[in-house]
Amino acid sequence: MTVIALVLAAAAGLLHVFIFTLESLRWREPSTWRTFGVASQADADTTAPLAYNQGFYNLFLAVGTFVGIVVVAVSDTHDPIGWTLVVFACGSMLAAALVLLSTGLSNLRAASIQGVPALLAVATALVAATA
Repeated sequence: MTVIALVLAAAAGLLHVFIFTLESLRWREPSTWRTFGVASQADADTTAPLAYNQGFYNLFLAVGTFVGIVVVAVSDTHDPIGWTLVVFACGSMLAAALVLLSTGLSNLRAASIQGVPALLAVATALVAATA
């Protein structure tokens, strides 16, 4: 179960690195801002500072996940530090997906993309950590 949990956590982390790339590095590209439902280049330019900041939140969650994965992998798999990092970072990803969903059902797809890998990572990590 440990390997499954770590693979799922890595997938959630990699997804958040991708989201960081879109929000912080590629936001002003039409293909990116259209993906996020931004109506125009002018709107993308106006919202770029917000997207830049939000992208870094996603990156930091990914980094926390990756550090947790490394700690679990190099230590006794029952060491709580690595599992705490994985569950906290992925749990935060899941909570952010729920917040996104709370803004309307039109965001169900985006919230699912963001939240399902995190949910699976949290669930399997909790099982693996207590096994």
